[in-house]
Amino acid sequence: MTNNTPSHSRRVRPQPMLVVADVPATSRWYQQVLGAVSGHGGPEYEQVLVDDDIVLQLHTRDGDSEHGPLATPEVPVGNGVAAWFEVDDLDAANDRIAESRAHVEWPLHVNDLAHHREIWLRDPDDFRVILSGK
Repeated sequence: MTNNTPSHSRRVRPQPMLVVADVPATSRWYQQVLGAVSGHGGPEYEQVLVDDDIVLQLHTRDGDSEHGPLATPEVPVGNGVAAWFEVDDLDAANDRIAESRAHVEWPLHVNDLAHHREIWLRDPDDFRVILSGK
């Protein structure tokens, strides 16, 4: 019999990975927008950290010798993908976004259905990025 009761000893920590054209440039973009830091660095792979936690991984499309290609080169990436981040200080994030001159799809607004504020952006690889908070 399967027990569907969550165990307090198990934890899931998402560490999404996006395949991007220029790992260092995209890392700098996310660091600026999220107030994050580099956790790995390099031209093929990066970990974007906030408070020592991985919030995003970035990798080249062609992968590496261990993993092989991570995306089909002929197919555009990002369709149907939204990288969503809840942030503690959305006003500070909004200021960082303005400084970075990121492409803003929907400026800071209230989402009445979700009962919070949001900013919708596009990253350098055209992935949709949403920052939300109170």
